[in-house]
This record gives sequence, structure tokens and C-alpha cells, in this order.
Amino acid sequence: MVAPKESPPPMPQRKSQRRQQILEALAEMLEANPGDRITTAKLAGRVGVSEAALYRHFPSKSKMFEGLIEFIEESLFERIALILREQPTAAARCEHMLGLLLSFVEHNPGISRIMTGDALSGENPRLHQRVVQLFERYETQLRQVLRDAEIHEGLRPVLPLPVAANLLMACAEGRMTQFVRSGFRRSPTADWATQLRFLFEGFFREVPRPLGGGAPEPRAEPNAP
Repeated sequence: MVAPKESPPPMPQRKSQRRQQILEALAEMLEANPGDRITTAKLAGRVGVSEAALYRHFPSKSKMFEGLIEFIEESLFERIALILREQPTAAARCEHMLGLLLSFVEHNPGISRIMTGDALSGENPRLHQRVVQLFERYETQLRQVLRDAEIHEGLRPVLPLPVAANLLMACAEGRMTQFVRSGFRRSPTADWATQLRFLFEGFFREVPRPLGGGAPEPRAEPNAP
């Protein structure tokens, strides 16, 4: 099993050119100055405009961060839709979804600081909640993939389904945190294929079928968090 490297798409071109420029400058500053608080004055200087010009495109710095979070959501979930159409098995879908997440982080170091919450310290709590919801949505999608495996492949995780999906997310999120904490020196994709292969050994088991054939026996799952 080899973890793929999904290439993230560029920033959406439907944004205005100046709005796009501001978001790209913010992402670059997050990468170049880890640990530093970014002010609108510094950002305006980076873009080469006045602070007033920034506010013509974004009413607040929080809205600028929200613009980057929207980019994350669009990039990841549009690609996940392709993965679900192209990959035939639950194992392959999970593999590609986790690989997508780690590859996206590696290609966007500054934005990865938003995803881990590092860049949101002292910012509007709404931004933190938006990131929490993003990862909850990602984990929900993994749960659905694992649930579909029982229906279409006769396989289910050895662990309870919500626990299994959370384990996959925890492994990927741990890699992301290490990447940010190392100042982007520790690649989130290095040796990931080996670790993922180990993780998936014994991850699934065949669903017991009732005597005489028929559909697999349903298993009651604990309520998802």
C-alpha cells in the first residue's frame, strides 16, 4: 500500500486579483514568520497597499483568515469527491483521503498553521470553531467510507466504526502537528506509506453472515461524538 501525494489546486481564480493577492501574502507571511503575530499593517506592507485598501476587500483580519479557511475547505472536499468516484475500495479511499490531507499541508506550510490552530492564537474564537468543524467534517467522511465498506465489500473495522475513523484522523493530525512544530522541517509525508501499511494490517475484518447467506449481520455502533 502506497500513500499517494495529491497535488492541491491553486487558489481559486474567481476571487478578485487584489483579494487573491492579499490572501496569498497572508499565507506567505504565516510560512515565513512562524510564531509572529501578523498585523494588518505588516500585511499591507507586504502587499504594497495601505491598510485602508486592505479593508476595502476584507472588513477585518478575521475575514482574511476565513478566506484562507474557505480555500482549505474547497481544495480538500472538491478533491475528496473525486477520490470517492475514482477509488473502488474503502482502504484505497481512506489512503487517498489521508494522503491528500498530508500533501496539502506539505504544499501549504503557512496555511498548515491555521489548520493546527497555531496561527489563530488570540484571533476570533469563531475561526477556531470553523477549523474544528472542518476536521469534524473530514472525520465524518471517513466514517461514511468505513460504513460503506460493510455494505459493498463485506468488511468492517475491527474497532468500533467511530473509533476507527478517529484513529485514522489522529494519525494524520499528529503528522501535521509535528510538521508545524518543527518549523516545517519534518515532512508530514515522509515514511507515511510505511506507517499506513502497518496501520491497515488487521484494520478490517470480514462481516459475519447469517446461516443460509443473505446480508451481513448489522452491528450496533456507539453514538458518534
